[in-house]
Amino acid sequence: MSAPAPETVADSRATSAACRRVTAVVALLPGLGACAASTVCALALSTLASTVSPLLIAVALGAIAANTGLIHPVLSPGLAVAAKPLLRVGVALLGFQLVFADVLGLGVTAMLVVVAVVAVGLIATMVAGKYLGLTWAQRVLIACGFSICGAAAVAAAGSVVSADEEETVTAVALVVVFGTAMIFAIPLLTSILGFDDDRAGLLAGASIHEVAQVVAAGGVIGGTALTVAVVAKLARVALLAPVVVVLSLVQRRRTTSSPQARRPPVVPLFLFGFVICAGLRSLDVVPESVLTVTSTLQLVLLTAAMFALGAGVRIAMLRAVGFRPIALGAVSTVVVTSIALGGVLMS
Repeated sequence: MSAPAPETVADSRATSAACRRVTAVVALLPGLGACAASTVCALALSTLASTVSPLLIAVALGAIAANTGLIHPVLSPGLAVAAKPLLRVGVALLGFQLVFADVLGLGVTAMLVVVAVVAVGLIATMVAGKYLGLTWAQRVLIACGFSICGAAAVAAAGSVVSADEEETVTAVALVVVFGTAMIFAIPLLTSILGFDDDRAGLLAGASIHEVAQVVAAGGVIGGTALTVAVVAKLARVALLAPVVVVLSLVQRRRTTSSPQARRPPVVPLFLFGFVICAGLRSLDVVPESVLTVTSTLQLVLLTAAMFALGAGVRIAMLRAVGFRPIALGAVSTVVVTSIALGGVLMS
């Protein structure tokens, strides 16, 4: 019996490899379809409740689906893609919202306030979390979410420190609770203190956690406060890049003692994307129509990723969390707000 021709064997292997690739792609469709449907729902619901980011709604939808038996194992491959690669693309596209000239236009004093909020907020939250006995990853996620830019910062930090779903969703949930409370607390505080619109806007942008929450608070204050608040918030977003680089370096040192652990790159690829997008926006070389598309795409990708993260949460997991993350969220909120308020009072 003659052996098969080399060409026949090669063709058979190529066909088999192509079939495996097609099968792998098809396996992603149910999970990605669930993410797409949930994204549409989250975006629609956010139009009815403008103070709540669709990212936060998507996390809630994912958690509800997971705890009502709607997350079938067939969805897992697609959800995994949404929770990591799509999330990283969304964070990179977030750079298109950033214009360096606008941030620098805040002035030296306001920039110092923003830097102090992020730096001291991160350090104080990490130290307090250590005393509360929380894990390294949980402390990092809460610190970044509260000190920088809410759910997007949680997602970016989580992809570097290899946080699990429980830790990620806990941090996002705390952003929802404390950030929502600040929508009402900050305008009330600025009114009591008699701040003008610029100082009130700076306090809102420098202290409130989520971008959507900053917009809501700025709208409540009124006048020019909204513009100042958004620019101050974007200044905090600009600090996401250097913070993630530092986290990546620290994480590499933490995994040195474990040869089996996969060390993250010094500068994650999605962070390069974030900086490039911010640079292109700042150079004003991107047409307005493209910016509109990228803004929508960024929101869609991050919303889909948040649903995927929420789908990994179980009520039993959240019950096991206890009061310590909540206590850390309260500490972080007080620290961030106090630093922002002190800076505004001295400006």
